[in-house]
Amino acid sequence: MTAIGVVAIGRNEGARLSACLDSLKAAGAGAVVYVDSGSTDGSLKAAAARGAEIVALDMSIPFTAARARNAGLKRLREIAPEAVHVQFIDGDCTLDPCWLAKARDFLAQNLAVAVVCGRRRERRPEASLYNRLCDIEWATPVGEARACGGDALMRIAAVESISGYREDLIAGEEPELCIRLRARGHRIFRLDAEMTLHDAAMTNFSQWWRRSERAGHAYAEVSDLHRASPFGVWRAQTRRALLWAGLAPAALVFGVAASPVFLTALLAYPAQILRLYMRYRYEGADAMPRAALTVIGKFAEAKGALSYYLRRLGGRRRALIEYK
Repeated sequence: MTAIGVVAIGRNEGARLSACLDSLKAAGAGAVVYVDSGSTDGSLKAAAARGAEIVALDMSIPFTAARARNAGLKRLREIAPEAVHVQFIDGDCTLDPCWLAKARDFLAQNLAVAVVCGRRRERRPEASLYNRLCDIEWATPVGEARACGGDALMRIAAVESISGYREDLIAGEEPELCIRLRARGHRIFRLDAEMTLHDAAMTNFSQWWRRSERAGHAYAEVSDLHRASPFGVWRAQTRRALLWAGLAPAALVFGVAASPVFLTALLAYPAQILRLYMRYRYEGADAMPRAALTVIGKFAEAKGALSYYLRRLGGRRRALIEYK
């Protein structure tokens, strides 16, 4: 495993970071770099005690996860030049002990694949509906994929060939990276294998709303950056968010200004919830809440997308949208 280095990023993850770093050792990882973004909870001490190489980011420069991952990879190359693969992982995740071996063997047998990921699961789905929705979100299809998430094993040479992550993105940096990798002829693959346990720690609606808003911002920015690319992602998600969020105010304006007939367009929302419920009904008690939140979430996503477009017009960048 010496050919596999790890870059973990985090801020104030506390016990979650300790568990993350312990899991890397159990998985047999090689050099481990921990990139910290201004923690005040003893994360640096915990990382040092576990033998991780520490990179403390200069917080006078706007932080992004993409910037942290690039800084971690740069340091990994300095301390472990023999590494050919890098496992990126968030500090609130733990790595499955069998993952690195499975992912390494897959890359060895599939030279065109630059990124391989597996199943990320929520650690405590029973804690809240929002955690369970996260767990469903992580269950992406097995096989060739358009993009990966924050946890993935990558060929270092492939990542360096496109100059790494785009550091000005506040979210969506992994799919954006994958777009550029695919444009170079590389492939992305999702294995049917356990990879990480994640701790979303979402217990209330406001956290879920902010996370959905961040997703909408990422949808708009990444799809806009690569609007001419055949490898682009999230165009449909952006359109759907803006359409569903725009329907209600349009119906109200035209219903008041022109004819009450336009108000019937509002029936599209309960109809959509019912349609989604019929799709999710086999999931049991979560089916209706999931259907309702999927529709409500379009308003949060649209807010995030519109904030991106407005700030782009003004030449300004948005600060991070954090949910925990």
